[in-house]
Amino acid sequence: MNKELDQLAADNIRALAISMVEKANSGHPGGPMGGADYMHILYSEFFNFDPSDMQWSFRDRFFMDAGHLSSLMYSQYYLLGNYKKEDVASFRQWGSITPGHPEVDVARGIENTSGPLGQGHTMGVGAAIAAKFLQARFGDWMNHKIYGFISDGGVQEEISQGAGRIAGHLGLNNFIMFYDSNDVQLSSKTAEVTSEDTAMKYEAWGWKVVTIDGHDHEQIRKALKDANAETEKPTLIIGETIMGKGCVTADGSMYEGYTELHGKPIGDTGADYDKTMENLGADVSNPFDIYGKVAVFYGDILSNKIKEAAEKKKEIAAWRSSNGTLATKLDCFLSGKLPELDFESILQKEGLATRAASSAVLGHLAENVENMIVSSADLSNSDKTDGFLKKTTILKKGDFSGAFLQAGVAELTMATIANGIALHGGIIPVVATFFVFSDYMKPAIRLSCIQELPVKFVWTHDAFRVGEDGPTHQPVEQEAQIRLLEKLKNHSHEQSFVALRPADSMETNVAWKMAMENSKTPTGLILSRQGIKDIPAKSGHRYKEALGAEKGGYLVQEVTDPDVVLIANGSEVATLVEAAKLLESKEGLKVNIASIPSEGIFRQQSKEYQQKVIPTNKPIFGLTAGLPVNLEGLAGPNGKVFGLEHFGYSAPAKVLDEKFGFTGEQVFKQVVDFLK
Repeated sequence: MNKELDQLAADNIRALAISMVEKANSGHPGGPMGGADYMHILYSEFFNFDPSDMQWSFRDRFFMDAGHLSSLMYSQYYLLGNYKKEDVASFRQWGSITPGHPEVDVARGIENTSGPLGQGHTMGVGAAIAAKFLQARFGDWMNHKIYGFISDGGVQEEISQGAGRIAGHLGLNNFIMFYDSNDVQLSSKTAEVTSEDTAMKYEAWGWKVVTIDGHDHEQIRKALKDANAETEKPTLIIGETIMGKGCVTADGSMYEGYTELHGKPIGDTGADYDKTMENLGADVSNPFDIYGKVAVFYGDILSNKIKEAAEKKKEIAAWRSSNGTLATKLDCFLSGKLPELDFESILQKEGLATRAASSAVLGHLAENVENMIVSSADLSNSDKTDGFLKKTTILKKGDFSGAFLQAGVAELTMATIANGIALHGGIIPVVATFFVFSDYMKPAIRLSCIQELPVKFVWTHDAFRVGEDGPTHQPVEQEAQIRLLEKLKNHSHEQSFVALRPADSMETNVAWKMAMENSKTPTGLILSRQGIKDIPAKSGHRYKEALGAEKGGYLVQEVTDPDVVLIANGSEVATLVEAAKLLESKEGLKVNIASIPSEGIFRQQSKEYQQKVIPTNKPIFGLTAGLPVNLEGLAGPNGKVFGLEHFGYSAPAKVLDEKFGFTGEQVFKQVVDFLK
């Protein structure tokens, strides 16, 4: 250890961070100046990774919660050789790989996309759960750590309660989080917002908590050393830091700790940029230079990291040579490759709710996919993820041999943890709750889409037919919200989300097949509470016909030159079948019926196929238990969609069907009126 070099390196990080913000005329300089000491000590002395192999599966991982401190990460990783000078100089600009909030870029050390406060460290908790899960199956040699970095805002976001509770309850001693406690927020002092005792709060959740001077390198070292030695609890290191550490005015007076240093270039505050750069030992005319001594210092650090990683790789190689079968299984997990799965063989009783059909599929997956973690927000016996739970055990402190996470009532936390599990790699995460509570999950779903994570969302109780639970539990607008994500492309130019609302049991089998095979983006399964009549098979083989769902939509009833085409998804397809019988028998009409479980995938098919299923030269009638907009794009300008345009009411499901116009007889009349 070299006190002079350590201080110089931390000051170099500060100078780079404020220069990035100054040049971009946008960003947050004060926080990076406060967190520089911790980052330098962490990465130079404790963080285990291979600079020559950044995607090494058994590396330590760093999860940034305070995404507005992106310039801190870029500056640190620039010293590590992950960025070039021109990269940090183009901070927040078009085409830059140093955006305003970090985006997943494992090759450069960025493990998670962060921005919405609270989610970053919660994804870190998910990664720590994933590491424990794998360690339980492959051995204690798999002992990498997950580090988190959180700010006052992240601690205040409600999601931090769920993350803190679950991490403490599970005893995630492999999770170490630094809390950059600088008493300053974007628009006020922290004291104006809260008076809670953060340390006591985390201790109550079962965390080891230590409070240090966040600028004292010896205190940082000891805290990290103790955290790495902890065997029972996650660790929170509360680092008391100074916002804008090192800032000075034009006359050289110190100008630290001011709120205005949080969110704008320091040249626009009471501090002076040039004088601050000089105070930090930087060359103002070359603001993006790495100091000479620091460059040599970090060259040695990187050489040592490569050597240390090589020693760890030898240990792993020895384990592999003695555990061939396990090593093959681990490689399979990490590759994302699925075992052979026979969804056709999953038998379903007649007339099941699709949540019950999903339960049978989950039971099959529990027996055949060893690297799945399924979680439910205290609803496993109702969203029917208990089909999986019955074949495994829950994750608990000291025992991660099971595969079911009892998240408690914490939908957003649970979904964000799933994102972290997916980011870690090697495990397929599934999370479940009632569809109406997808509202609580939307911020995490959005980050699933942005980060292109194959999380599987299971949403049951899909419509007003929840009945007696009343309007609070009856989704109406939720499907429209989720389907908007099918229309949004991610940065890989793929449909960012796949939403599937299957029409019956066999289509549920196919929907799960689609979800499991989708390794590029998140998938949502929207499932019914009530039983649904099975869709009649044209060929006598319903599963094979239901494979049409893989094209997003298909005809479940087909005639030549139909008089009308009826379209729906989920429960309403069976209602259309009933209505079609009446249209044929009473009006002599020829009717086609299309099930469209995913408009997004359907729109990716050829124009010829789309035209075959939903011809533009025929009358189109759509039925949806949600907002009419769910199907209006498919029905077209000359079509009609009947849906729900109000909140639900409390009553039995069959009564609501009758009151709202969703019986076969009522739909028959609506179609006749439409055709007239």
